[in-house]
Amino acid sequence: MQEEEALLFRHVSADRGILYRQILDVFASARRQFRLQLRPDDVLSEGAYGPLPPSLEDLNQALTQLTTWGNLETQADMSRASSLSMFYRTRLLYRLSKGGEAVETSLETFQQAMKRKAELQTVALDDIATSLQALVLLAKVSEPDVAKVHELLRDLMQRFEDLAENARGFMASVTRGIELRHAEMSTVIRYKKSFIEYIERFIGDFVRRSDSIGKAVTELEPAMNDLLWRVAQREAFDAAPTEEGRAEAGPLRWRSWRDRWKGLRGWFLQTGNEPPQAELLRGRARSAIPQLLGAISTLNERRSGRSDRSADFRMLAHWFATCEDDSQAHRLARAAFALNPARHFSLNPSNGDDVSASTPWASAPPLAIHPRLRQYGEATPRAPLGRVRDRSEDRARLQAYVTEEARQVEAARARLATAKPFRLSEVGTWEKQEFDLFLAILSDALANQKSPNATVECQTGDGLLRIRLEPLDDSTRAVIDMPNGSFSGRDHILTINPTDDAP
Repeated sequence: MQEEEALLFRHVSADRGILYRQILDVFASARRQFRLQLRPDDVLSEGAYGPLPPSLEDLNQALTQLTTWGNLETQADMSRASSLSMFYRTRLLYRLSKGGEAVETSLETFQQAMKRKAELQTVALDDIATSLQALVLLAKVSEPDVAKVHELLRDLMQRFEDLAENARGFMASVTRGIELRHAEMSTVIRYKKSFIEYIERFIGDFVRRSDSIGKAVTELEPAMNDLLWRVAQREAFDAAPTEEGRAEAGPLRWRSWRDRWKGLRGWFLQTGNEPPQAELLRGRARSAIPQLLGAISTLNERRSGRSDRSADFRMLAHWFATCEDDSQAHRLARAAFALNPARHFSLNPSNGDDVSASTPWASAPPLAIHPRLRQYGEATPRAPLGRVRDRSEDRARLQAYVTEEARQVEAARARLATAKPFRLSEVGTWEKQEFDLFLAILSDALANQKSPNATVECQTGDGLLRIRLEPLDDSTRAVIDMPNGSFSGRDHILTINPTDDAP
């Protein structure tokens, strides 16, 4: 784009761009009314400037600027000169220049394209089929009426271009159109029903019409070159005289009609190895239904309370923000991202020192890391590998610890799962295993509670216990003592029963 052509669009991003567009809208409206030129007072009276119209001085400055950019042209206004002084006073008439008309046309096309909604036009299929059948009848005549052929071809190509343009828009925007993750459930249900009915109706009409359209195109193919040549010659008769002359206008217009006919033929008939474009459109329309169902499934998953990674990270960030000091933030980071020491991964097999896995890195002795490990990610020890250590005592000690822990858990379950209701305020003191079991039961109950005042009946996550948690009045208070502290909150009545699956 040359500099003078770029200046034609300067008013869109200028400081007073709204005023410039209001003025040019007046000239565009006058052009549609076949008015050739306007005076400044006409522009001021006909413009939609809102509650604060510009002054005549500001309007004249804007008209002058638009003339400088090339959007408007001027000529002297002598029609109202009633005296010699008025004759010599500068009075101008304004009209859109050639570049200004092109800019207004392009902006209007841009606005229409932005407002256009992608549609699957079944009516266009009917019109295309009707026009093709009429062309088939005219092609069978030895001397067809060129005017009728020309009119049918114009209507046919116009409807086909609308159909193709809307189909391209549909194929590009179908994913955006079914993005319903943030919509309400009632909206999703209504959209799903109407969308599926819309797709089914289009596919049914498409299958019904595409076969007849393909047959008509095949039947027209032998006579189409002659018909298009006659139409091109009719258009060339009105061509403006140029240096090339009218002799070149006919072949140019014929090639243009051939390209458009080739595009229509490729839509409904297979050309080479490429499938018809209409089949691609039908496949895209079919795939839109599974995509819609997938979007609805995602919406149901989110509403059913499944884990959302982005929501988890936002909640984690909130927890970090509420930490009182750095030590709490470090503890939270270690718990959230499993930042535990890994001393059990021995890099010095020959070193017999046994360091506990819970030893912090700052307190543990240093590890000698071979430079090859840093460079290549592996280190082959030069010395022989160390002997395999006997872990039987460690395994026996771990087994005894696990057995004792299981025994304590079973004892705690037996003491709590009595099928008798009790108030938490009557508990008094609990041992660690009993309190840990109580916390697990409480988490399962609160996860199924719909409101703070609702009674909950559910099973634990392992399916061994059935619990009933009944909240008492808001003013009640329960305090449970433990060896390392106390737990307090609203008082509840808790009933724990073993299920049939419990051993």
